[in-house]
Amino acid sequence: MQGLIAIARAIDKLTELIGKSVMWLILLAVLVSAGNAVVRKVFNYSSNAWLEAQWYLFGAAFMLAASYTLQQNEHVRVDVLYASRSRRTQHWIDLFGHIFFLLPFVALMSWQLVPYTLQALNSGEVSNNAGGLIIWPARALLLAGFVLLVFQAVSEIIKKIAVIMDLMPDPHPTLSAKEMAELEVAELVKGIDK
Repeated sequence: MQGLIAIARAIDKLTELIGKSVMWLILLAVLVSAGNAVVRKVFNYSSNAWLEAQWYLFGAAFMLAASYTLQQNEHVRVDVLYASRSRRTQHWIDLFGHIFFLLPFVALMSWQLVPYTLQALNSGEVSNNAGGLIIWPARALLLAGFVLLVFQAVSEIIKKIAVIMDLMPDPHPTLSAKEMAELEVAELVKGIDK
């Protein structure tokens, strides 16, 4: 099991590196958007390529950061039943969800996106919009995002099993509302004392 935990840690490091790197794509998308707006208003010139570049950048940031979001346990979940359960039960719920829902879905999406991406690459498909961009980079980003999610799902499954078996500490221990409030108060007091 220690070998699998080492694999999970390596996947986590890759995921973190990519997740923290793609945040710069948001800034780039904002700059492209602002530049496009200025050129359109000042020079009365516009191009669909600039709009599509924004979409590609936002799509890349979203897809490539999805695995990092999962790794940080920041993904959206319905907490109606989950939040009221013990942390051990939450781990079992997560393990079940990762094995039977997340992993099959992202693996299927990755599998289906390979021919979809290759078809656009081989045909040289271009956007239907006048002056639009080539399509295959957007499809490749979708594929890359889902492949990263496959790897991160495997990492999460390994970590959940290891935590359940008490082979590693919980990477995301949850705190009660009272404990969170106490920590916030302690941080505020620490800030005042400085």
